[in-house]
Amino acid sequence: MDEGDSQNQRQLRSVKQLRSLGQAKRGFVGRIHSIRTESCNSILSPAELESRLIEMGFVEGASVEILHEGMFGKDPIAVRVDNATVAIRRREAMAIMVS
Repeated sequence: MDEGDSQNQRQLRSVKQLRSLGQAKRGFVGRIHSIRTESCNSILSPAELESRLIEMGFVEGASVEILHEGMFGKDPIAVRVDNATVAIRRREAMAIMVS
C-alpha cells in the first residue's frame, strides 16, 4: 500500500466519524468539520442559516462543546464555540457537522 492509499483511508475514517452537532448530547467535545444547511429543517433559508452560523463563530476547525441542554425536549442547547458561549436550536445545529 502506498502513501496515497493510507491517506485516503484516514480521510474515510474521519468522514465516518462525522455527525451533526444537533445529534450530540451534553458533554460532547469536538471540532467543526463543515456546515451543511441544505438538509437542515430550519425556518431560515440555507444561505441565511449558513451566514448566521458563521457570524456566531461556527467555522471550520473551531472547537465546540455542548454545555447545557434545555429542560423540555433537550432544546435549545448551550454551546461553547472556541471562547464564546451561544444558545442554538437543535434543528439549526443539525447543519453543523462535527468530529
